[in-house]
Amino acid sequence: PEFHGKAPRGELYVQAMKDLGGDPALLDEARRARESSPIPAGRTIAPPETGLDTGEPFTYRATDKKTDNRSAFGAALADIGEKNYRREGVSPLLVFDCDLSGSVKTADFASRCPDWFIQAGIQEHSTATAAGAASTAGVSALWAAFGVFGLSEVYNQQRLNDINMTGLKTFLTHVGLDVGEDGKTHHAIDYVGLLRNTFGTKLVVPGDPNQTDRATRWALSEPGGVVVAMGRSRLDVLADEQGEPFFAGDYAFEYGRADLVRPGKNGSIFALGAMTGRALEARKILMEDHGLEVAVWCVSCPLVPDDEALRAAAADGPVLTCEDHSVNSGMGSILAARMMELGLSVPFRATGVHSYGLSGPSGDVVAAMGLDGPSLAGAFLKLAGK
Repeated sequence: PEFHGKAPRGELYVQAMKDLGGDPALLDEARRARESSPIPAGRTIAPPETGLDTGEPFTYRATDKKTDNRSAFGAALADIGEKNYRREGVSPLLVFDCDLSGSVKTADFASRCPDWFIQAGIQEHSTATAAGAASTAGVSALWAAFGVFGLSEVYNQQRLNDINMTGLKTFLTHVGLDVGEDGKTHHAIDYVGLLRNTFGTKLVVPGDPNQTDRATRWALSEPGGVVVAMGRSRLDVLADEQGEPFFAGDYAFEYGRADLVRPGKNGSIFALGAMTGRALEARKILMEDHGLEVAVWCVSCPLVPDDEALRAAAADGPVLTCEDHSVNSGMGSILAARMMELGLSVPFRATGVHSYGLSGPSGDVVAAMGLDGPSLAGAFLKLAGK
């Protein structure tokens, strides 16, 4: 019989349901439900109570050996794993890997919690599906992968994870232009744009190792799907004007909040995650060479504009955004649209990736794209008409 696009009818349906161990009467129930509500409302999934203890954050200081966000993630993950491994009343924290544990920094977790570590090999599509399904079965599930593999390559699987309301935590490393030598095929410059198409998944792009640690612990305590995106290179710890770690002390990660790293009165720069360091370099140039005091905002949640931050910035003059992500679908376009909705009108420019990047040291690749500190300072001066 021809079944494409057709359901079995009559006796064939009854026999098929019996063969599958189902109840043929379910069809009549479904028909009655459809009569009262023509459009199915779908299902509601309650997040599992895992009992996971996410511990206390580590603090990295400017005087410490420079590290990268992915290493801060790995250290926090291993700490959480060790605190909860085989502890009574705690559901497993399953960490999935596709032969990248050394690069994505899950190897330490694997050595401390071997029964919770799942080595899936190089099969990202299957892993995205399996990890998403696991997160709906009463355990915490985390998958760490390079940006191009964990989202771009498996977008449909991640889209289905969002549709099915899974609780998968996906940690993407090597995003943006920060994997310079691997070339344009491995530059994940579309992750913000891809996740703009979903409706339930949260995205966090931390600014430095301290914020990464706190975002990791937050993500593992947050219901629903979360993606945390990080680069590869070592970063300076973001500090306040007294030299103390900015994302430490009383700081607590809050989804959707933009953080004012430096105040200003002559305009603002909104930087996506790790681009904040380059924005601070631009600010220093503008201050020392041109007498301009520009505010710098670290945006870690690009899918959720901070209205208060946008209003404050618009009151002070021109707004420049910077990101090592496609300028067509990234943070800048989101903030521009939101400012229009809020009725905010100031000189505005979004800087970002405007063509496929080159292959070379990440600093050189970023500079060639016009996203290093001096280039950002020049872009702001032009925007301000200086």
